[in-house]
Amino acid sequence: MKIIVTGGTGQLGRAFAVLADSFEGQIVTLSSREMDVTIPSQVNYSFNQIRPDVVIHAGAFTAVDAAETSPMQAFKVNVVGTRNIAAACLNYNSKMIYLSSDYVFDGKQNHPYTEFDRPNPINVYGSSKLEGELIAARICPKLFIIRTSWLYGDGRNFVHTILKLAQEKEYLTVVSDQTGTPTYTSDLVQGIMSIIETDEFGTYHMSNSGYCTWYDFAKEIVRIAGLTTPVQPVRTDEFAAPALRPHYSVLRNYMLELGAGDKFRCWQDALMDYMQQDR
Repeated sequence: MKIIVTGGTGQLGRAFAVLADSFEGQIVTLSSREMDVTIPSQVNYSFNQIRPDVVIHAGAFTAVDAAETSPMQAFKVNVVGTRNIAAACLNYNSKMIYLSSDYVFDGKQNHPYTEFDRPNPINVYGSSKLEGELIAARICPKLFIIRTSWLYGDGRNFVHTILKLAQEKEYLTVVSDQTGTPTYTSDLVQGIMSIIETDEFGTYHMSNSGYCTWYDFAKEIVRIAGLTTPVQPVRTDEFAAPALRPHYSVLRNYMLELGAGDKFRCWQDALMDYMQQDR
């Protein structure tokens, strides 16, 4: 099996690069410099060279706040780029995995979102990811849509930021009124690999189990690291970020439950594993 992974320098792309060493087939991770997904000729060239069986489209415009001031760029990458990948997958008869987000939901629910809940994004980033889902579904019949949340792994992420600030500051302030589920890239890779050889196409939620606020997440990071820096809760509106965030975006891996079963572990165990390996 030959696999292309877009967004090769991102956290998920790096996790797939690690898997490539032990994978029996071929995994090629491509950065935006190696293949700009917004340029059809570059996409077609890469597909023609590799002729992939599967394409994992993890490349995206992910800067949530920047998307509010650069909506055209966010939509160009997340929608036009996704259209180009979907069209190439159709032409080469490749399966497509499109990575989407918990931010396609508005956060007004008080119980976990399943794949059957209606999306209603409240910011530009979420809107662009939802439109990416829709355009991929219109073009590519062999499509898996994977929604995940609060991703961390190799690269810049919330865990590294908290650890850095906890060693520099007397105390930390972290929002306590946004609830979701931190998800470890290594676990997400396993989840994706468990379905790509099947023909059970559709939308799947894939995140670690359980839930927490960013404040809870930060406290657990500090605790595992053995640091004593106090963490103080604050409200989202005290930060005045450009983009609105859903107050509740917990995902339930319902389609996995209905199929082979949800094998994602709890977020605390995944975080412990990640931090121990990252030392």
